[in-house]
Amino acid sequence: MSSTSELDLADCFDISGPAHIMSRVNTDPPSPLMIDWNNEEDRRCVAACVVQGTYILENDRTKCRVHPNTLAPQWWESFNFRLIEVLKDATYDQKGSMFSFGAIFEHVPPAEAPRHPSAPQYIVAFRGTMLSNPKDIHLDLKVIANTLPSCKRSKRAHTALTKLVATIAKSKAGFGNCSIWLTGHSLGASLALDVGRAMMSDQGLNLPTFLFNPPQVSLGPAINLLLPTDVVRRELHVASNLVKAGLGLVLSPHRRRMQALFERLSPWAPNLYVHDKDLVCQGYISYFEQRQQLQERFSGDVAKCATSLSYRDMLFSALGKDKERPHLLPSATLWRNSSMGKDVHGLKKTSLAAHQLQQWWKPEAELTLSNRRYSLP
Repeated sequence: MSSTSELDLADCFDISGPAHIMSRVNTDPPSPLMIDWNNEEDRRCVAACVVQGTYILENDRTKCRVHPNTLAPQWWESFNFRLIEVLKDATYDQKGSMFSFGAIFEHVPPAEAPRHPSAPQYIVAFRGTMLSNPKDIHLDLKVIANTLPSCKRSKRAHTALTKLVATIAKSKAGFGNCSIWLTGHSLGASLALDVGRAMMSDQGLNLPTFLFNPPQVSLGPAINLLLPTDVVRRELHVASNLVKAGLGLVLSPHRRRMQALFERLSPWAPNLYVHDKDLVCQGYISYFEQRQQLQERFSGDVAKCATSLSYRDMLFSALGKDKERPHLLPSATLWRNSSMGKDVHGLKKTSLAAHQLQQWWKPEAELTLSNRRYSLP
């Protein structure tokens, strides 16, 4: 067993968790943390902490930390959640144990404080890439190629969520949209995005979704970096979108199909939490900014056509391999952190530091946070 001196302090909730929420508790022994479920900051912090718990769940397994030395449970139990299922790959490590990539948690508030109507009944959380797991690296490549939905991990996540939805549907008269939250970081955000999009597209279930540093492969960040002025960049982006709209006229069946899918998905608006300096998710910033520029300069039909099309999806369509769902989003709330603080080592914020999950359980006062809701034009 690990001794206290050997524990990874970054995995300890009491040391690395949301200090501003923990400071609300001043009892001995500490009571469960009080959460305002109507407050966006609290909702963001809880979602981020639960995702961190899925990372540490895997760390506990690989570092052979067993009860009472496990560190993961405090990341969800502090908010009155209990672990009901660990989501695992059908991949074994050298010790013959399966890698975990996520988990399902049930909210079990104390008897004296019934569940708040805005609180989730369940949270389905997915961790991001861990370099110790070669499967994660393989799936990162699938994100780049936009083929993640076809992988076994995605199918396992779909199966687990579908089973959970069916269980809820049987247990009560109606399915409340706040019953299940989806959340993930980086690769896990892509996974949550995929299953959330499927729930909306296939079953009409609009699940609250919290995506931290979601990857978006796009030429937008490279163009922004290489071109000298805002005017040149803006005009090039506009020209590119007009080309897409023109190609959409040629590939009219694909265009009509994508627009119909966008209409179906439009009520679902996941929360995207991105950092301006994070190259992994800058594509989303560029995409939504370009959409806004198109809507301001051109007719609704042109903007709507270009918004729903991507060069990758059009290429697949031309090859006879239409996607079941677009990888783009018709609606979203984009939360941008532009703070230029220091990372955990005191170094100036870099793209790598800007991709870290821990920024998202900090209070808003420590972030330079702005948000904007984007909807289908």
